[in-house]
Amino acid sequence: MTPEAGQERLRLEGVGKTFRTPAGAVDILHDVSLSLGAGQFGVITGPSGSGKTTLLMVAGLLQDADAGQVWLNGRAVSGLDEGERADIRKYGVGMVFQKFCLLPHRSALDNVLFRFRYLAHDGHRAREWAEAALERVGLADKARQPARLLSAGEMQRVAIARALAVPPRLLLADEPTGNLDAAAAAAVMDLFCSLNRDGMSILLVTHNPHWTTAGTVQWTMRDGRLT
Repeated sequence: MTPEAGQERLRLEGVGKTFRTPAGAVDILHDVSLSLGAGQFGVITGPSGSGKTTLLMVAGLLQDADAGQVWLNGRAVSGLDEGERADIRKYGVGMVFQKFCLLPHRSALDNVLFRFRYLAHDGHRAREWAEAALERVGLADKARQPARLLSAGEMQRVAIARALAVPPRLLLADEPTGNLDAAAAAAVMDLFCSLNRDGMSILLVTHNPHWTTAGTVQWTMRDGRLT
């Protein structure tokens, strides 16, 4: 059944993904199905190489599924052209990665403003939203600090602020604590929990089973299969 808009943020039905290599085809995802409702915090755990990141790339429209169907925010997105997919990524989905993907010599604020580079927003409004996002992640006082001078935990929070600057209906996070020490990782997870309490839908993938306690719904992925 097609999800009703506003009730589900993400649905995958029977999704498969195969990579072609010189040695032959490698199946990465096998008949993956999941549903994440509005306001839910989903956590997918599993070992490295189990297909977690590929699943997130398909969910975020950065890769095409080879089989099955994908819905985002109540809209069927399988088969859309790249322009339509890009518009959905711009306004409907925020993404956070293990690597912070920041411009090291630009300020924290400039890195968040990069989110608006291809969006139709005037500069004054974009700056207001970027400053509000940095305040939301507790870094208002670091707005003009070059990214290279921030701690790893602060860099990840800048990356989260960038994803939040245009408030997404769904936030996807790929191993967001993988490059952090224990204290910084805990601070980032506390931030995700706070965002979820405020109503944001989140899907996080991690190899750290400790973080399953943060989720309202949990899955395990092994060998490309979700349980």
